[in-house]
Amino acid sequence: MTDTFVIVGGDAAGMAAASKARREDPDLEIVVFEKGEWVSYGACGLPYYVKGEIQSLESLVSVTPEEFREERDIDLRTGHEVVEIDPDARTVTAEGDGGEVVQPYDHLLLATGAEAVAPPIDGTELEGVYTLGSMSDGKELREYVARARDGESFQQADRGPACRYLEDCSGPVGVVGGGYIGLEMAEALAANGFEVHLFQRSDRVLTGFSEATSEAVADHLRERDVALSLGSEVLELAGSEASEASDGASSDRTQSDDAAEVEAVVTADDRVPVEMVLLGTGVRPRTGLAEDAGIELGPTGAIATDAYRETNRPDVYAAGDCAEATHVVTGEPTHVPLALTANRHGRAVGQTVTGTPVEGGGVAGTAAVKVFDVEAARTGILDHDEARAAGFEPVSETITAKSRAGYYPEGGEVTITLTADRDSGRVLGASLVSEYGEGAVHRSHAIVAALTEGTTVSELENYDLAYAPPFNTTWDPVLVAAKVLGGDLRE
Repeated sequence: MTDTFVIVGGDAAGMAAASKARREDPDLEIVVFEKGEWVSYGACGLPYYVKGEIQSLESLVSVTPEEFREERDIDLRTGHEVVEIDPDARTVTAEGDGGEVVQPYDHLLLATGAEAVAPPIDGTELEGVYTLGSMSDGKELREYVARARDGESFQQADRGPACRYLEDCSGPVGVVGGGYIGLEMAEALAANGFEVHLFQRSDRVLTGFSEATSEAVADHLRERDVALSLGSEVLELAGSEASEASDGASSDRTQSDDAAEVEAVVTADDRVPVEMVLLGTGVRPRTGLAEDAGIELGPTGAIATDAYRETNRPDVYAAGDCAEATHVVTGEPTHVPLALTANRHGRAVGQTVTGTPVEGGGVAGTAAVKVFDVEAARTGILDHDEARAAGFEPVSETITAKSRAGYYPEGGEVTITLTADRDSGRVLGASLVSEYGEGAVHRSHAIVAALTEGTTVSELENYDLAYAPPFNTTWDPVLVAAKVLGGDLRE
């Protein structure tokens, strides 16, 4: 009798594990429970779908459910929500249209992902308040934008950018949160003719990046007419009773005659009229199933695992946005809900359960974002308080250098903040920003390698990076940053 590998969750980590396990063991029984209809999709592409750069929601799907079932021989059960895990009996209980299913397992992977977090304020339940944490969320937002664009002719320019497509427009739209989703959705909405107000509780956007990066991105947002309210905590989303029913357009959020609609974003200093609000205030790991089953959480609030992604319960694994990973700089648990981590660790679990244990590696907290015509990246430890808590004595330098040879046309600049440990010289992290296409994101890869290998600043100075005038200067900006910071450390 063959073993049974059961997976809870059908996105990046879950389907990567299922696919790898199938390749490694053609006889393994693999059962995947997914409560939604979508699997193996690129959630990171949703803002670009809402914007209209990606035309089809289905194009975000890497592998369809039919392909998993028919071509990869995986028992994928969409529309099935797992409601209980019994590690002692080695079973999971799922509910679907056909009733309750109790499925035994030999190996179990929890890949339940993360969910969007609504801020603890009144009004988040109002009509016109959205999050972007799933394919259905993306569909609803795209329909909202489509109704706005199609509901009125382009001839009402005198009504201002927020109203030129809307017959009953009463004001701009609000975005709450200055992280990745908030900034990407600010671009998506502005590109569709909306006047965008972005509200951020802290005094800068992209708080996980350096101040230089945050300032460059904020300045660019203002250049693109996004109104920024920084250091402005949202106290309430105010609503009013709708006077009319929805226009009848197809939507999962059809309003009733008495549905309360969002009307304004209220802060301590202002009340900004809006007709829609996007909440981009972060995500949290989905851990309810694990907690109910006695599976331990770690200090980050995500599921704790060992290096092979196994939890405190034998043969129960966790990977992806619901689970912790080990930071390559600090060696401590961290929670990094990003696609590559989920895919890499899911794939490792798929190989581990088939008899060849694989760790899947640590993470550096590497991330990138595009905001209109600017790109930014970050990796490692940048915050000095965080670095000191990990036992380092941090020192940082920020430089701005040309992205290409000075005589080469169309070049721009790259600003890099590089952080290192004063005592050991070890590189701790970096934040980079440039015009889109001028290489901030790709240059971050060299620093990721340095972090992973425990490289010192003096060693980074001597990295043999590629040079040609269309791509960089003789001394790449990464090398310039290392030279400047290295000079500080040698003083």
